[in-house]
Amino acid sequence: MGRVRIARAGRIEDGACRHLLVWRAGPGWRMVSSAILGGGVGERGWVLNAQVRPGYSRLDPDRHLADLASAEGLTGPGVGLMTAARVDDVTWAEDEGATAVVTTGIGLPTWAAADAVSAGDGAYRPGTINILAVVPAPVSDAGLVNLLATATEAKVQALLDAGYSCSGTPSDAVCVAVRAPGPGDEPDPFGGPRSVWGSRLARAVHSAVRRGAERDRERRAEGPPAVHTVRQASCHLPDVRAAVDDQACGARAFVEAVDEATAGRPAAPLTTPSG
Repeated sequence: MGRVRIARAGRIEDGACRHLLVWRAGPGWRMVSSAILGGGVGERGWVLNAQVRPGYSRLDPDRHLADLASAEGLTGPGVGLMTAARVDDVTWAEDEGATAVVTTGIGLPTWAAADAVSAGDGAYRPGTINILAVVPAPVSDAGLVNLLATATEAKVQALLDAGYSCSGTPSDAVCVAVRAPGPGDEPDPFGGPRSVWGSRLARAVHSAVRRGAERDRERRAEGPPAVHTVRQASCHLPDVRAAVDDQACGARAFVEAVDEATAGRPAAPLTTPSG
């Protein structure tokens, strides 16, 4: 399968350049997801994770995501995720072939079985933890659902280990992708935390969510991030991870470098991602 490659793009929306992340998985993948677009279980060819403004209030997010996917040239069935958290600060981890790609915003931490929902104090609270978890092997539908549960358990463990007293945010979403079985393949029936792929996926998700949670705490201490109002050439990257690795400075420093490079500058000619 090779490394999961995540592209980044930008579009002008609500007075600012909003970024989105895209995995062009291609054919041969089955996914289970809680996403508003492409949720459920079935064959899917792409995953999109779009950043929107804090206080997002559109009543047709599925249509919004479908339009964004179309603008990126994505066709056929896919999965659309949405967040007000900063997708530039994406975290990822791998464990023996299993991959987790996470965007983390803990604006309204809560327990799933909380007694009541608080409206908050009006502070800056963009949130949502979106998880894309990828297993490069065929897994049965039952095992696929079990992998989703395992990924969620690993998320909660990571939040606790990062010092948060919560099980997540009210708007968290997850997508787990596995290979569709080919001729002669026997799908793995298991996906729990002690299964081969479940344990690998759990460790990858735990690592990516914990690092994302720690970075999110740092960002909130700094206050709302600066935004740019025109698209820049640097908003478009065919491979976000490669860009970070090339700079050898980590995702956090990379995001700060992009901010400094684009702040207050006129729009440069846009480049088109190659894949």
